[in-house]
Amino acid sequence: MKRKKRILIFGGSGFLGNALYKELNSYYNTFGTHNTKSTSFEKNQKFYAFNYETEPVDILLDTLKPDIIISAVRGNFNSQVVFHFEIINWIRNNSAKLIFLSSANVFDSFTNYPSYEYDKTFSESPYGRFKIKIENALLRLPTSKYVIARIPMIYGYNSERVQKLKQLHYLKTPIEVFPNVVINATTLSKFTQQIHYIINRNKKGVFHLGSTDLVHHFDLILDICKKLNLNNPLFKQVYNTNEDRYLAVLPKDNLLPKNLQITIDDVVEGSLKT
Repeated sequence: MKRKKRILIFGGSGFLGNALYKELNSYYNTFGTHNTKSTSFEKNQKFYAFNYETEPVDILLDTLKPDIIISAVRGNFNSQVVFHFEIINWIRNNSAKLIFLSSANVFDSFTNYPSYEYDKTFSESPYGRFKIKIENALLRLPTSKYVIARIPMIYGYNSERVQKLKQLHYLKTPIEVFPNVVINATTLSKFTQQIHYIINRNKKGVFHLGSTDLVHHFDLILDICKKLNLNNPLFKQVYNTNEDRYLAVLPKDNLLPKNLQITIDDVVEGSLKT
């Protein structure tokens, strides 16, 4: 009988990490880390208490010997870079692959057009620059050792962004929108399905996990508010430039199957529970 792949999700108690754990756990031997005082994670024997800022990672990796490591941690940027370099050093010497959850912000200096998988990265934000540092270290490895999954803004039912829209509307607080920013987006459920497919088919390289079409940020928020029946929402319109500015990661070279692709209309529809 073929052994189930062993997957370790760093940040398994967080928004993305826990959604991935729930998606993958029935199919693979899946473990996660948590840095919380939640009794539910402490009682789950497949979750390990771990603080990447204070603990060496190789002890946990040597213990679990995962085939696939997924990084979904948050926190101090410099600490994250050190932590990921430790993981990269481990996978270099072991039979394992790292799936690194990156961001559209690795392209946030390129404002005149959307970005594709193998475009040169360039960022003016601290967030984008720290993601690029980790990406560049991965790109020096054999392609079989990594997946770089660049993710745009995540919406959809129960996503943090949709919950915040509801909360701001309830509090009658203005929702910040960017009328001149052109983006693509995705939903939490589609993101987890895509990562599942990448693991199942042993994919490698760079993937852009956003919608195949684009929208202005303000228009997307307007449509989601309508879908949620948030009547007469208040908006604070923020203009960083007089021209359209693109912050979009479009898939081109590593296209996923049609059923795993997503459109902006799907993102809007996914704001409601189906």
